[in-house]
Amino acid sequence: MARKPRTWFPGAIYHITARGNRRDTMFYDAQDYQYYLDLIKACKQDIPFDIHAYCLMPNHIHLLLETRDDPPGSIFKFIHTRYAIHFNKRYELTGHVFQDRYHSNIIDSENYFLRASSYIHLNPVEAKIVRKPEHYFWSSYAIYLDETTHNPIVETKKILSSFQEPSRQAYYTYVGEYRDSPSTI
Repeated sequence: MARKPRTWFPGAIYHITARGNRRDTMFYDAQDYQYYLDLIKACKQDIPFDIHAYCLMPNHIHLLLETRDDPPGSIFKFIHTRYAIHFNKRYELTGHVFQDRYHSNIIDSENYFLRASSYIHLNPVEAKIVRKPEHYFWSSYAIYLDETTHNPIVETKKILSSFQEPSRQAYYTYVGEYRDSPSTI
């Protein structure tokens, strides 16, 4: 049976997830996480897109991604192919690193966009890896809290523009409220 074509248009925003094959660990140490982030940065130079939020968990990833001129498939072919080669070579493995292809949910409203960002940033808290989302190093959340922190991968303006000044504090409050009464994504 043929795969269902994915909806795509320039400017489409997606909540993207990808899981390790058989739910196995994809990131064993800081070098693995950093390599994946470096691949995102390199891909952005070849295929422009925006990341509004990310969280790299030990066995899966979450990205809030906005396309420009290319569909997400091109982006993930670039990143995941290179990451799988790196991972298999580093750990002397063969076969798939990612389970299936990436999953994508198109963001169709500002409310969904903000809820997805909160969900992504709270993922390590829900997994009981950290007590506060700002304590998880492999997430974009800390970038939203500190205006002096710069990360070339993340575009914060779209999320922060949804809140009144001080927008960073307002986003912090929003994420806290979402954590206390989450709804489904």
